[in-house]
Amino acid sequence: MSVKAKKHLGQHFLTDESIAQKIADALTYSGYSKTIEVGPGMGVLTKYILEKPTETFVVEIDTESVEYLQTHYLNLANNIISKDFLKYDLNEIFKGEQFAIIGNFPYNISSQILFKAIEMRTQVPEFAGMFQKEVALRICEKKGSKVYGILSVLTQAFFDTEYLFTVPPEVFNPPPKVDSGVLRLTRKENFTLPCDEKLFFRVVKTAFQQRRKTLRNSLKTFAFSDSLKEDVIFDLRPEQLSVEQFIEITQKIDADGV
Repeated sequence: MSVKAKKHLGQHFLTDESIAQKIADALTYSGYSKTIEVGPGMGVLTKYILEKPTETFVVEIDTESVEYLQTHYLNLANNIISKDFLKYDLNEIFKGEQFAIIGNFPYNISSQILFKAIEMRTQVPEFAGMFQKEVALRICEKKGSKVYGILSVLTQAFFDTEYLFTVPPEVFNPPPKVDSGVLRLTRKENFTLPCDEKLFFRVVKTAFQQRRKTLRNSLKTFAFSDSLKEDVIFDLRPEQLSVEQFIEITQKIDADGV
């Protein structure tokens, strides 16, 4: 018995055992005792995580894959969650504890998986997984690049990012049309920002929605005072700003309203 990949779920099953081993090795498994894999499919990555010093959970939306895992991974049976990862409340199992996230992520929801990890950053010290190569590179990119964007800034505000290795299409069934890339995120020791975090998210998202404009134009909706408008930092376009400069702008906008 094997599971047929479903296009609408963005499934591309990894067939290369050595790559599965390398992804499992990407986490350090220190500082937490639980790990959740998103979209395990037939368990090619799962079996290597099960060898690690961690309690393994998997969350899988595809009922056919869930049946396969229940049959083939008896030692995992109580930790198979047949749910949509994006909608599932992970604290039903983790109850406020620290845990890592890992997976060969379905491409169509990979960015949303990352955003959920960022939302849950107080509980997620480590994150490793496979994305489309261009998305993985974008997450790890530094300022000054055309691919530097919302994902880069919001991830790097809270995590150190490392692009680990590239994976070619032919090691998947069915093969995707593009290369894949594996990355690791390690939560920063100090992951609280010295500014209003909700405002920071709004500033970053609004700035990149009109990435060709200067911040003076793209951030108009924040209604600054005339004196703040003259600040030279607003002459820049969003891709020219580091995470620290986005924090600085957020602080200035926040103080301006006082």
